[in-house]
Amino acid sequence: MRKAFILLIMMIFSVNAFAQTQWKVDPYHSSLNFNISHSGISIVNGKFLEYTGNLTTNGDALSDANFDFTVKVNSINTSVENRDNHLRSPDFFEVEKYPNMTFKSTKILATGKPNEYLLYGKLTIKDVTKDVIFDVHYGGTVTSDQGQKLGLKATTTINRFDYNINYDPAAAGVGKDVKIVAHLQFAKQ
Repeated sequence: MRKAFILLIMMIFSVNAFAQTQWKVDPYHSSLNFNISHSGISIVNGKFLEYTGNLTTNGDALSDANFDFTVKVNSINTSVENRDNHLRSPDFFEVEKYPNMTFKSTKILATGKPNEYLLYGKLTIKDVTKDVIFDVHYGGTVTSDQGQKLGLKATTTINRFDYNINYDPAAAGVGKDVKIVAHLQFAKQ
């Protein structure tokens, strides 16, 4: 009887392992973007060029999905070299000491609207970890001669002061709120 029970448990875990689908972010068809207020009158846009990301789903559905991202902060790009170098400095990201920022999901919930989700997780910047919630629009999947792809858009806004990015503490020149917009395409593994 005990052997039958153990065999049943092993079969359940085996079925669950096979039901999971692994996806890897396709950096050629994705972008990690941000924007922030400058002097209260305009917006500065930027992006990160180097990152890795993995997604685990049950089939193609996002319910119970797990996301895991690592971004190389040194790859920041605002199209202005002097500004990018300043952002890499201890005034902002301090990339020598904190080379990566990470995101690990904790749960994802359907909102009740078609293809709309709330993605909960832990965002770590400069060794500070905070809970964040992304609004996610699921674009669906497509199969081509290059394999199966899954697309989505995720957005959130964070307060940079929460992550010890304290340059311009009055936020008179550089705003405190940073909007993050990720356009992501994943390739099925």
